[in-house]
Amino acid sequence: MDEITEEPGALVERIAALDIGKAALTVCVRVPHEDKPGARRQEVRTYATLTPALLELRDWLVCQGVTLVVMEATSAYWKPPFYLLEDDIECWVVNARDVKNVPGRAKTDKLDSVWLAKLAERGMLRASFIPSRPQRQLRDLTRYRRTLTQERTREKQRAEKLLEDAQIKLSSVISDIFGASGRAMLDALIAGQRNPHELAALAYRNMRAKTSVLQEALTGHFTDHHAFMLGMMLARIDALTAQIDTLTTRIGEATAPYARQIAQLDEIPGIGITAAQDLLAEIGTDMSRFPTPGHLVSWAKFAPKARQSAGRSKAAATGKGNPWLGGTLGEAATSAARTKTFLASRYKRIARRRGKQRALVAVGNSILTIAWHLLSDPAAHFTDLGPDWHDRLAPLRRKRQLIAELERLSGKKVTLHDTA
Repeated sequence: MDEITEEPGALVERIAALDIGKAALTVCVRVPHEDKPGARRQEVRTYATLTPALLELRDWLVCQGVTLVVMEATSAYWKPPFYLLEDDIECWVVNARDVKNVPGRAKTDKLDSVWLAKLAERGMLRASFIPSRPQRQLRDLTRYRRTLTQERTREKQRAEKLLEDAQIKLSSVISDIFGASGRAMLDALIAGQRNPHELAALAYRNMRAKTSVLQEALTGHFTDHHAFMLGMMLARIDALTAQIDTLTTRIGEATAPYARQIAQLDEIPGIGITAAQDLLAEIGTDMSRFPTPGHLVSWAKFAPKARQSAGRSKAAATGKGNPWLGGTLGEAATSAARTKTFLASRYKRIARRRGKQRALVAVGNSILTIAWHLLSDPAAHFTDLGPDWHDRLAPLRRKRQLIAELERLSGKKVTLHDTA
């Protein structure tokens, strides 16, 4: 289908837009008209999403001289066309939220592709961050490791519920029932041992001091049915642990060229080697794509959106960002809150006023800001400001806070006098 339109002032001369589905895609190509200066020629075609059809699509786009291909981030369907075209033509993946159609317009695959092409050729869309192929492969590894770790945690929770069903209160005495002592007792239960005294005698080292309590906790009605179920669960946990270890080894090999950046990130409170690898897989090492730390924090959705009306700023949420990055930052912020550092002090100050969830977001914001500065400068090292940074920064404010707290606790008015 060809269409000639008089639309001067286009920013991108030769552009294509893809409306992608699972089985087929519709492509709209808009290029300058050969016979009519200032006019645009538009052609819409439909292709299957199988590899031979996509190769045919690539050849046609190259013949048309297309310099930019734009597509929406539709599930995972955008990946095959993007990966096949990215080596020959510049490709953009745009957020579907930014491509809202005008109310009242009909919605079909053809009209969607035309609308997407018209928006892109006028520079009205922004490209989403799509990492390079090595970083995408690293993401696959770290995300799968996180998925398996979460599944192993769920399996451990199932095992703990099974023990509760059998009136085995081992988790009330041992913090980690899958450690050396707990695992020895669980294996003995599966093997048929039911004597609480014999089971408690399997405790190791410091756990032996709790022998009497362990005997009471191991007294229950553990049956052969429970033994069969627990054996299945422990086998599943062991298999997941082996897979996680294999993935960790592969991730270590993939991140070996970035040992310096991982060591830099490891200096941040709450960030360990695993979290540093996850963070590197999600944001990369090239911080030039984020002009400032604020751009990185905004992209990760760890900063509240601006929401102002009638000259007044209102409370706003951060929005939905990368869930894998959010999970890593949430765990790191929780760990940092338990330390004696500036980040822990920041968490406690905000948690008192705004709640724990907002405090975690604020600490995650700070961690991302620190990571940006470290990755931007190869020679940079993390230096903690100290847990008393805010007190040193504003001593008068700290004095007012302490006076107010003392008045609240005593119910009396506090007056300060100069010492002799």
